[in-house]
Amino acid sequence: MSLLHQDTPEAIDDSALGEELTKGSSHLVWTTIVAAVLVTIAIAIYVIAGQKPPAVVGDVVAVWAHPQHTETSGLDANGESMAKDTFDQVLVFTEVRLRNQSKLPLSLVTVMTNATLDDGIHSSYAASQSDYDRVFLAYPDMPVPHGPGFPISVTLDPGQSVDGTFVSSFRLTKQQWDARKSLDFSFTFRYQPVLKLTPTAAVIER
Repeated sequence: MSLLHQDTPEAIDDSALGEELTKGSSHLVWTTIVAAVLVTIAIAIYVIAGQKPPAVVGDVVAVWAHPQHTETSGLDANGESMAKDTFDQVLVFTEVRLRNQSKLPLSLVTVMTNATLDDGIHSSYAASQSDYDRVFLAYPDMPVPHGPGFPISVTLDPGQSVDGTFVSSFRLTKQQWDARKSLDFSFTFRYQPVLKLTPTAAVIER
């Protein structure tokens, strides 16, 4: 060994200390990683365990769309003459089935039909059960099945199901309706998140 290059005891001790520090840092990194993984797993278990099933579930059984050109009679409710109005509209008939799977009664507030077009979302409130029946009186040749009407304002007891058909109206031409991008239905229950349902089958054009 050269006299110009000798390891002193201090140098040897510093080298050993460096190795120990390196080992200690590596151990700290692995400990941190393991701890992070354990915390992530614990959070996932907590979230999954805390999740509750939705209070209301449902299905869209069928949807019928009937485009029609309408002209008003030219008479008001009192039989007085008024200007006639002509317009295009699409009547959307929707048969749905809902079920309350919570432990509390749930009150339905509103039902809406939502069609997404090029200019945005067009929404229409569902007509009442009595107005749904009046459509078939006003248009006896309506080419849509006249099933039981859906009760818009209804309270579902725990475990109770309800089904029926409701109608919504859009001031659209057939071409505008056919160009829609999507269609869904919103059911608003008091004190509950909005239930959105999308039809799984194609809309029946009549």
